[in-house]
Amino acid sequence: MKGFVFHGPGQSAWQDVPDPAVKEPTDAIVRVDAVTICGTDLHILKGDVTEVRPGTVLGHEAVGEIVEVGGDVRTVRPGDRVLVSCITACGRCRFCRESAYGQCRGGGGWILGHLIDGTQAEYVRVPYADLSVHALPTAVESKDAVLLADIFPTSYEVGVLNGHVRPGDTVAVVGAGPIGLAAITTARLFAPERIIAVDLAASRLEAARRLGADAVADAREDPEQLIADLTDGLGADVVIEAVGVPESFELCTRMVRPGGHVANIGVHGKPATLHLEDLWIKNVTITTGLVDTHSTPTLLRMAAAGRLPTAQLVTHSFPLDRMEEAYDVFARAADTGALKVVLGEQPHEEIAIPAAR
Repeated sequence: MKGFVFHGPGQSAWQDVPDPAVKEPTDAIVRVDAVTICGTDLHILKGDVTEVRPGTVLGHEAVGEIVEVGGDVRTVRPGDRVLVSCITACGRCRFCRESAYGQCRGGGGWILGHLIDGTQAEYVRVPYADLSVHALPTAVESKDAVLLADIFPTSYEVGVLNGHVRPGDTVAVVGAGPIGLAAITTARLFAPERIIAVDLAASRLEAARRLGADAVADAREDPEQLIADLTDGLGADVVIEAVGVPESFELCTRMVRPGGHVANIGVHGKPATLHLEDLWIKNVTITTGLVDTHSTPTLLRMAAAGRLPTAQLVTHSFPLDRMEEAYDVFARAADTGALKVVLGEQPHEEIAIPAAR
């Protein structure tokens, strides 16, 4: 089969790779019908995630059809259409018993496209299939469902829930890429008073407005002052970091009010300064996290009911064999206007988002 293989920082290729096979009785083999690219994949290609070995097939999000299962798999069978979660769960270790699947110590956690071959291929082996794939309702199209493999549960759990968004809050989301936009849409479920999006790209700020941001700010034009003006100088109740660079994290800690929450989602490849000389007195809560995907069943029900605007985040579609082109478009989002790219689905109408000037 073909797969997208990491060969070291800055080196990758869509190439022939061995077909996956059932290795354990809890495995399933899934034919990939739709897959997407994550910002974390770009971090891997830059060399920020050093655990990924050269020769690994990338990708941790997919929708597809079960073609084979091991003898111990009970919840799915060949022919079932499923969502492949970005997180694999053994279901037996201490963390899995606490629904903290991202920290699984039984051979799970984030392993697809990280420690084992991932989903950016024609087929993928999914360990612990009973807890790591989700049967899909027919009402949810593949191009929409694939966004529930990672970005929506990540934004919802690590951003909105960890940040304790409440009715009437002022929420600032720093970074209006796919994760930040999903954080905006899921924060709205809690009826905050206002949501402010901060980014460098005009196209992404426009997308943030369409998806529910009440105000937007160019990161180069003193967003701290905008937050102060909107909150009578208090600061935001919740600030969600969705970029993963030191400057954005430090900006978040300056915008949060005393007693507020900073929820870090971004994948950081460099150290960020924690200014405790300013923060120690402010009663600020800072959280980090890898998604657990415990919310995926809930989000799937909401998507089936039309309560999540997943389709609005998909801006580009490609066949699987144009994986390298899709990566280029996604990596140059400031020029291309890309939010999420979906591969493998039939082409559909794209949303016209003007590129930043």
